[in-house]
Amino acid sequence: MRSVLKTAVQQNKKLFVRFFVSLGVCIALFLTCCIFSVAVSAQEGNPETSIIEGGENGAEEGDIPVDVSGGNSALYELIGIDASEPIQVIILITLLSLAPSFMIMLTSFTRIIIVLSFLRNAMQTQSTPPNIVLTGIALFLTIFIMWPVFAEINDTAYAPYAAGEISTSEAIDRAGKPLKTFMLKQTSNDNMRFFMELQDYTLYTPESYGTDEQVEANLNDPEITLENYHEQLGFEIVIPAFIVSELTRAFQMGFMLFIPFLVVDLVVASTLMSMGMMMLPPAMISLPFKILLFVMVDGWQMIVGSLVTSFNL
Repeated sequence: MRSVLKTAVQQNKKLFVRFFVSLGVCIALFLTCCIFSVAVSAQEGNPETSIIEGGENGAEEGDIPVDVSGGNSALYELIGIDASEPIQVIILITLLSLAPSFMIMLTSFTRIIIVLSFLRNAMQTQSTPPNIVLTGIALFLTIFIMWPVFAEINDTAYAPYAAGEISTSEAIDRAGKPLKTFMLKQTSNDNMRFFMELQDYTLYTPESYGTDEQVEANLNDPEITLENYHEQLGFEIVIPAFIVSELTRAFQMGFMLFIPFLVVDLVVASTLMSMGMMMLPPAMISLPFKILLFVMVDGWQMIVGSLVTSFNL
């Protein structure tokens, strides 16, 4: 039994190291939050006082104790979450852990990384470019494509919030509008209608929405523009419809990428069969021709240009 356990530990050494490191980080983060919450609670339970001296030249009218401790913690003033409440701290940690997923799924990152993965598979270059390079390309292309949206969020939400002109809830509401408009521009009517039918949701025309006589909108009309309905559509419907639309568009572009490389494979395989070289792998011979074809047509520029122009901005 010991030998079996020892062998399992040796074979999965990296997995055990990652597990214990992740466990240690989680425990340290949890303890830090607990200590921070206890410290804030203790500070709120023992408010400090200060002395304000009356008169112009000293304490002419006596000393007045004034409570200078705030009713809310600094974290509450910043993001609206009270650090003295463990439940709210847990919610905050959960949201921070899901932030990368939001970055990936609510932007153009999904379509870009899928298309680049299809390109690598079509060329059959194994792990070239490596995953980290593809992820970096997708990340910077996402920043390039989403920059107008981020700039609008900064101008309409973050800058007024940093200046103290609006509250946290209003800043979040303003930041969601440009992002929702971007997602609606990329979402097809079929996918939006599919999720609306699943939730039994009714959409009304912009002219009649909010009036006594509301007219139901017809999403079967291909000329309908979804961004005109951003006030009626919530994120619970927009996000899944946007994700499915992105997956559909990415697979369509991937199919188109496979066609020229498939032609090269067919030509090489037919040539080898006619020459009687059946034992020679066609993929080994076709790979240099695929790379040559991709370089000659300036493939990277074509791929990046197609990806950028495929988004409705």
